[in-house]
Amino acid sequence: MDTLRGIESFVKAVETGSIAGAARVLGISAAAASQNIARLEAWLGVRLLTRTTRSLALTDSGTVYFEQVKHVVRDLELAHSAVTEYHGEPQGRLRIASSAAFGRHVLAPRLPAFQKRYPRLAIELITTDRSVDHITEQVDISIRIREQLEDGLVARRIARVPSIFCAAPDYLARAGVPQTPEDLQHHDCLVFRVAADGRLLRWFFLRDGVRFDAQVKVAMVSDDIDVLTRAAVAGGGVTRIADFIARPWLDSGALVALFAERQTAQAEVEPLDFYVCVRDRYELTPKVRHFIDYLVESLPEQWRT
Repeated sequence: MDTLRGIESFVKAVETGSIAGAARVLGISAAAASQNIARLEAWLGVRLLTRTTRSLALTDSGTVYFEQVKHVVRDLELAHSAVTEYHGEPQGRLRIASSAAFGRHVLAPRLPAFQKRYPRLAIELITTDRSVDHITEQVDISIRIREQLEDGLVARRIARVPSIFCAAPDYLARAGVPQTPEDLQHHDCLVFRVAADGRLLRWFFLRDGVRFDAQVKVAMVSDDIDVLTRAAVAGGGVTRIADFIARPWLDSGALVALFAERQTAQAEVEPLDFYVCVRDRYELTPKVRHFIDYLVESLPEQWRT
C-alpha cells in the first residue's frame, strides 16, 4: 500500500477535524481519504480513529501514532517547497489572510509590485475580520491586529499605525469638539465590533504611562470599519480609524482629526499594532519570508519605528 498517502490523509484528518476536511486540503475525494486511512489502519493492525457521522476522535493508539508522524507530513511539505524554488525564486500558491481594512487599503495596492517581482507565485488574498484557521483554510500567513491574535500562532509585529479620532465638520459644528478622552462619553461614537469574538474594540489612550480606555456613548456599531468611516463622513458622530483609512478623507476635508497633536490633557492616542502570523516557525517557508520582507520594506518608515 501507499503508506505515505495513508499517513498524509490521517494527519490532515486529525488537523482539520474531519475526513472531508483532509480531502479538501489534499485535493482528493472524501472516499479516497477514508480508504487511505482504512488501509493504513489495516497495515498497522490497529484502529487510529473512531468515526461517527458527526465526529472524529483519536483512539489511544491513534494519539501515540499522530504524535510520531505529524512532523513527517510537515517536513515533506517543507522539503517540497524548498526544492520547487526555481533558482531561488519563490513559486506556487501563496495564500494570505488579512484583517479586512489592512487588506483593502494597504495590501491590495502593494501586491501587484510583489507579483511582478516574483511572477511564479500565485497569490490569493482573503480579507476578513473573522477568525481564520490556518490549517483548514490552508492559509500560509495572516495579518492581524492585536485583538485578533490567537494562542498557538507565531506572531511578529510589522507596523504601528497611528489611530485617528475624527468626525465630519457638520457633526462637530452641531455637537462641539471633544477636547479630552473624557469628553467622548458625551458624543455619538461609532464603534467597531471585532468579528472574531464579538467584542467592541475599545478606545485606548496613554496618560502618565498608564493605559486606559475612554468611556463612550455608543451610537452605532459595525464589524466593517469602512462602514463606520462612511457613517462618520455623513455626520453620524466620532469614530476611530487607522491613518491609512482616514488620510484621504482628512485631506479632502470630509473628516476633521481630533486630538490632532496626539496629546491632549496629557493623554496620547494609542496606535494600532499589526502582526504577521504563521502557524509555527516551520511555516516560514522561502515564499513566506520573501513576502514578509517585501511588505515590511514597502510600508511607510514611520510605521516601522
